[in-house]
Amino acid sequence: MKEILSYLVAKNTLDTEQAQHVFTEITQGKYSDAEVAAFITVFLMRPVTGAELSGFRQALLGLSVKLDFSEFNTIDVCGTGGDGKNTFNVSTLSSFVLAGAGVKVAKHGNYAASSACGSSNVLEYFGYKFTTDEDRLKRELDQTGICYMHAPLFHPALKTVAPIRKALRIKTFLNMLGPMVNPSKPQNQLVGVYNADVMSLFHEVFRNTPANYTILHSEDGYDEISLTGPLTFVSNAGSGRLMPADFNSKKINAEDLFGGDTIEEAASIFRNVLKGDGTEAQNKVVIANTAIALKTVEPHKELSFCIAEAEDSLYGKKALRAFQKLVG
Repeated sequence: MKEILSYLVAKNTLDTEQAQHVFTEITQGKYSDAEVAAFITVFLMRPVTGAELSGFRQALLGLSVKLDFSEFNTIDVCGTGGDGKNTFNVSTLSSFVLAGAGVKVAKHGNYAASSACGSSNVLEYFGYKFTTDEDRLKRELDQTGICYMHAPLFHPALKTVAPIRKALRIKTFLNMLGPMVNPSKPQNQLVGVYNADVMSLFHEVFRNTPANYTILHSEDGYDEISLTGPLTFVSNAGSGRLMPADFNSKKINAEDLFGGDTIEEAASIFRNVLKGDGTEAQNKVVIANTAIALKTVEPHKELSFCIAEAEDSLYGKKALRAFQKLVG
């Protein structure tokens, strides 16, 4: 580690293979907490590169609990978190709307990072039992259109660095890895990030994978489509900028996206949206994110058609039925 740190402090960067090797050794407990903290601190002093992030991603995927969902054409929908906006559970709701629209969703998530309630929090609240059992997850995919992978169960290697992350109490490159390390390696991915720099970084990583992908951010800092202003996106099919009007929506106020101060409040919003009792702003945001996910799976489809499919799933209670089948 001394050699690695000296190399990095001299303003050198790691290639993908080097990054994969050193991160694998870190997660296997080969270095002291102080050495790992020093390594992480390097990337607080300068941005992580795409090659380094790719290496860290490959290391975690190599050490993860393995799943084979290749018989399904799946998508994951998630954000990096860390935008500090405390919105309601947009990505998780969009996942059920996608399932209701007939798309197979392999959702990978965790407890909350910067909001009151993450995807794992809300599903656990409703009684969903986390598992690594591949057969059960495949049955859920087949019968309900969606399954859920609680990240800590599938990435035991991260237990090594968990106390160090907790002690540092600051956002690091590790926070970026969540959307990149779905253990089922879905064929399609929609990722929300919190700024343009991270979007470019994710694009560099994902364009070297076989997945269909869209990476987006709302220009006022949301790691999802917020409809509070313009959004910018990049995908394997192109790039662009969209306005709320492109989703048949007026501009939405930030306070309309508030996710609550407790898990109970967040769960109440979640349930209301699925039941058809969500506000217009909540519905529009969920539909917009779902529509872009649908277009990621089938890039040839017009956005207007994808919006109509998402509306049919949400307002026709297809998303609610998928949710009820999954959680019982």
